Amino acid sequence: MRFIGNVIWFFLAGFWLAMAYFILGVLWSMTIIGIPFGLQAFKLGRLSVWPFGKDIEMRPVRYFVLNIIWFILGGFAIALIYLAAAFFCMITIVGIPFGIQCLKLAKLSCAPFGARV
Repeated sequence: MRFIGNVIWFFLAGFWLAMAYFILGVLWSMTIIGIPFGLQAFKLGRLSVWPFGKDIEMRPVRYFVLNIIWFILGGFAIALIYLAAAFFCMITIVGIPFGIQCLKLAKLSCAPFGARV
């Protein structure tokens, strides 16, 4: 089921999400100050490609300030988009696994610093 879910996810949303995160990561990485934020965008992009079967371990205490900055600069908006997508995915029984993955990505998009995939 994990392989099939990843393939369906990749063709419906994963490719485009990953490309958006990779472009965002390149843009953030153009400045020295933005490199840590670019690395987190790359982390989100890698998880966006194949999210099924991956777990997230959150340890955000050490990176509290960076997570706050990330949340203000766009993490909140990304999380809202994922929450809306999760809601619409969970309307049908077939979409529930995809909604769960959207919730996982919403959690990571709020505070990616210190999270381990």
